[in-house]
Amino acid sequence: MIERLEHLAICAPNWVGDLALATPVLEAALAAPHIGRTSILVREHLAPLIADGPLAAHVCAHGAREETQLLRELAPDAVLLLSNSFGSAWRAWRAGVPLRMGSALSQRRWLLTHAVVPPARDGRRAPIPTAHLLRDVAGLAGITPDSIHPRLQVRDELRARQRATLRELGVDLERGYIVCCPGAAFGAAKLWPADRFATVLDRLHDELGLQSVVSGGPGEEPLIGAVCAASRRGALSLGKTERNLEQLKALVADARLLVVGDSGPRWVAAAFDIPCVTIMGPNIPELTATSLELAEVVRIDLECSPCMERVCPLGHHRCMSGIEPARVVAAAHRVLAKARAGASA
Repeated sequence: MIERLEHLAICAPNWVGDLALATPVLEAALAAPHIGRTSILVREHLAPLIADGPLAAHVCAHGAREETQLLRELAPDAVLLLSNSFGSAWRAWRAGVPLRMGSALSQRRWLLTHAVVPPARDGRRAPIPTAHLLRDVAGLAGITPDSIHPRLQVRDELRARQRATLRELGVDLERGYIVCCPGAAFGAAKLWPADRFATVLDRLHDELGLQSVVSGGPGEEPLIGAVCAASRRGALSLGKTERNLEQLKALVADARLLVVGDSGPRWVAAAFDIPCVTIMGPNIPELTATSLELAEVVRIDLECSPCMERVCPLGHHRCMSGIEPARVVAAAHRVLAKARAGASA
């Protein structure tokens, strides 16, 4: 049992979704009475995700190769690893941090002084939700989040700028809009065909009267354009506007609905309690089975799925191509109905 930590460094996850899921742990660390000071080490491109809130003042943004040096300069008495990679544990060990806490995954147990060993089944790691694993790892440092529901903040000035951009594109903000993020940084195996996203957006436009805006990360402009080109109801492209994690927060926070592949924006929606439909293929559904109050995951069961591969190893990609737009539209109606019911309760 750790009774006192003068300075705790937390190495944050390196994926958008996992960082959003880590926010309850990060906020609980700041509130923990036995921790004197907390530094949150975050990759530079991810730092805007946790700006505009209580975490921002504690963020130490860094490049991918600077983590070891930063840990040496900070000289904490302990480091909490919220990334499950071997590299994060290796860098903490090389930096000489006395206490190194994290999950015993990626063959890194020998690098840790305190470890959570995830449950196994038939000799393999049993799938448990990422949010649960983050909470268990936090317990090594005596950190006990009150909730595992992610929370993000966005400043008013940024929200106003995003609304102005949408108005310039012709979005009726009073009526509301749908956000579509068709990309997936993980790899091609998570991509749903652009024309199917367009079909969903067109159906929801006809049935709900909501405009759609399509966005994504840097380099996803062709995919954004493909969805908009396939739309018969004029889905609007954000491909030529400034797009970063701050803009994503502002965009999603004001949306009526997010339609997305199995990627980080779904957790931004969860953090702002925005209804969300996720199209999932190769991923293990149990890993993301949290914060589903206003969300649905649409997937199909196949003998080869989930495979967790970045590219379909069999070449047919049926776990994604087999999902019909009608199922996604139906899920959208259900999550919107849940949101209406919650608002009127």
